[in-house]
Amino acid sequence: MNITELQKKCNRILETVGQYFVGERSMLVKVLASALANGHVLFEDYPGLGKTLLVKVFAKTMGCDYRRIQFTPDLMPSDIVGTKVWVMEDSSFRLERGPVFTNILLADEINRSPPKVQSALLECMEERQVTIEGDTHRLNTPFFVLATQNPIELEGTYPLPEAQMDRFLLKLQTGYVKSVEQEAEIMRRRSRWKQDDPTELVPKVTDSSSFRDMQQVVEEDVYVDDQIFTYISELVRKTRENRYVEVGSSPRGGISLFKVSRAHAAINGRDYVIPDDIKEYSLSALSHRMILKLEYAFDDKISPDTIVNEILEKVEAPKQVTRR
Repeated sequence: MNITELQKKCNRILETVGQYFVGERSMLVKVLASALANGHVLFEDYPGLGKTLLVKVFAKTMGCDYRRIQFTPDLMPSDIVGTKVWVMEDSSFRLERGPVFTNILLADEINRSPPKVQSALLECMEERQVTIEGDTHRLNTPFFVLATQNPIELEGTYPLPEAQMDRFLLKLQTGYVKSVEQEAEIMRRRSRWKQDDPTELVPKVTDSSSFRDMQQVVEEDVYVDDQIFTYISELVRKTRENRYVEVGSSPRGGISLFKVSRAHAAINGRDYVIPDDIKEYSLSALSHRMILKLEYAFDDKISPDTIVNEILEKVEAPKQVTRR
């Protein structure tokens, strides 16, 4: 597979998802770019905006194995990663694999479970492996988490710790549809489907093997100029030097920008990264990795998004980027 073939496959994925999810194409591109970069995505937005639908349709379109976990307060870590059970017939322990042994894990309302359950995902998300009673098991490839959470319903929820937030490649908001026509189109499609969940109607565009090939093209065939690395480093460091910020982006934030910018370039048919790729993803990759100082945390005029936008305006992007 080459860049041209990858772009055609990506366009088919985006067109298929667009037949079931009404929203901005740029949002769909970001989800696909994060998947090609083998990164996790956190969707945080109000109820009823199609977060879960978008995640399920994407998983089905990619043709990869996927499992869904509905996070609840009574969930246990073993419900996610699995456990060993005693088998009397064999007089031995047998591994019962949890839902993390899949390609795409749909973590619905991830902040409804207590910290010990959330922590069960840390090793999975970072190292693509789980340790169960001292034995380490590799997860399937590709593996990435698509999680959702509700930002306004705080009762009965547990905020995600900074360590886990840092493991999400991007944090996205689906947002409300932009026009009356789009709002009406949502109802028209529901009328045609004659069911609330159209996932079973979604055709597969790729399979796990083909998608791994696409990821490999992004990893090996997209060139990143040294000026781009410097540009990303300057953006990340500025988040730590801002006077409103207590904790800025970690180096993982820079790695996330680097990885997702390569995927975005490939989706657009380029085998090299340009500064606009970095700008496109800076908010989604850096904002959730920043913690404001307490005295500014409740100031409506100051937010991680406004700080990142200010940094983008101040840091000069490379004027000319060389290709491979």
